[in-house]
Amino acid sequence: MLRLLHTADWHLGHSLHGVSRHLEHQLFLDWLLAELKTKQAEALIVAGDIFDSANPSAAAQTQLYEFLVKAKAQQPTLDILLIGGNHDSASRLDAPCSILNALGVSVVGGLINDGSRINWDRLIVPLTDSKGVIKAWCGAMPFLRNADLPASDQEGQHLIAGVQSLYAQLLCHMQAQASPGQALVMTGHCYMANGALSELSERKILGGNQHALPAELFPAEIAYVALGHLHLAQKVGGHDHIRYSGSPIPLSFDESTYQHQVLQVDISPDLTVTTQPLKIPRSVALLRVPSNKGFAPLSEVLEHLGQLELDDSLPIGLRPLLELRVKLEKPEPSLRQQIEEAVAKLPLRLLKIATTYTGNDQALADVSIDQRLEELQPLEVFQRCYQTKYGQAAPASMNALFTELLENLKEKH
Repeated sequence: MLRLLHTADWHLGHSLHGVSRHLEHQLFLDWLLAELKTKQAEALIVAGDIFDSANPSAAAQTQLYEFLVKAKAQQPTLDILLIGGNHDSASRLDAPCSILNALGVSVVGGLINDGSRINWDRLIVPLTDSKGVIKAWCGAMPFLRNADLPASDQEGQHLIAGVQSLYAQLLCHMQAQASPGQALVMTGHCYMANGALSELSERKILGGNQHALPAELFPAEIAYVALGHLHLAQKVGGHDHIRYSGSPIPLSFDESTYQHQVLQVDISPDLTVTTQPLKIPRSVALLRVPSNKGFAPLSEVLEHLGQLELDDSLPIGLRPLLELRVKLEKPEPSLRQQIEEAVAKLPLRLLKIATTYTGNDQALADVSIDQRLEELQPLEVFQRCYQTKYGQAAPASMNALFTELLENLKEKH
């Protein structure tokens, strides 16, 4: 049997409303090290979005490389595979691949063309057991950008057709490499049809929300598909072997309502697959008051605050992060002062005060203003600007061009 752990969307270097998540990530990585050893895992797959940005901080990079060194020192035969996601810079991830390969870590930040063809060999990674016997081959497909896709004459579906073509070619190369009895595993960092989204933390990406990929992308020959991008752990289209592992920590308050996990995947000699979620301990609580997605008058919000059960003994770095959602009839100049006075007595950290105003049907105050600019993704800002200037939604072709321009700029920086 081959046992691998599947995780994704670490977003190292992430901050939430200006508060660093470095400690939470470190506690997760320490937990993951212990789980790798306890579960006697033989492979670890990280399916994209290793970092939160294309230009991660030195601290975030150090955190990754220290984890890799500790994992290999702890389990020298452990196979580790990292693929690039839409938040990552493909070139930055690929830059140290020679050093990481020498350490026994495989990295595929993006597709690389050798002249006129894709270097498929670097995308096909052997997964071995503790004795070094190859049990499976992994097709390490990273996040696919517009420039990676082949031309297609399928009008309106060229992006999906391009992704399907690349996966089909990768499968052919994998089948040529594999021997009977060796399983085929694939990765992907993309949005699959009917996936459950977390809008505040996931960017709309190529092959993404406007171009949802079908589960048929992965034929029956594939024993397991390790996906990244969606932060809620889920299976795709009812298929037990096509799964998102989800992110290890909640990256927004919207993501604090469900359990985060790593997936343990066991591939038996007859190529049947069983999965088991490994629940990740929540090191820092994210609290939203009121707890539902609605807003409440200030008096109710302050009352809810007083009813919270909090631990006074927690160090500052582990104290809960708080978002308050306040409904007002009109602007309240002393709002922040009242809230800060109430919160100052409590062992938690106030991150955000979201407000919405209510008035009559003609009032400007009817508009909910519960988002700040830093919470919006670039595509959303573009769409709002387009709507304001032209009085209509931006067409799909304009959205695609903007996304392509944004990706090109990220790669150059």
